[in-house]
Amino acid sequence: MKKIGGNKTAVVQIKTTVKNIIGEPEETWEPSGTVLGFLDYSSGDSSVNQYQAKVQDTTHFFFCDHFRWNSEWTSENSRMVIDGNIYNILLIDDPMGMQEHLEIYLKYVGGGLGV
Repeated sequence: MKKIGGNKTAVVQIKTTVKNIIGEPEETWEPSGTVLGFLDYSSGDSSVNQYQAKVQDTTHFFFCDHFRWNSEWTSENSRMVIDGNIYNILLIDDPMGMQEHLEIYLKYVGGGLGV
């Protein structure tokens, strides 16, 4: 199997929620690991009616070699930080179950350059 390598290191962060002193939930993000791959831009303008899927929120894709994905990393509790920019993970896809690479659908939410 040929490796695709990458030029970007993504830090995967896990969200934890704890209650503060007055009982309010507070979210914190802790680094959980890194992934080497390629970041690609997507327009994010796909129509939900055309594809019958919620991919219109996708702003970027992250492509990386297939590996045993950490089972703690899910679209519900994880995000990626790439070059100081924060991306929510929308979907983690192993195309056609071929176990050759992973495509991670992302939504840019901010960060970098003081944004």
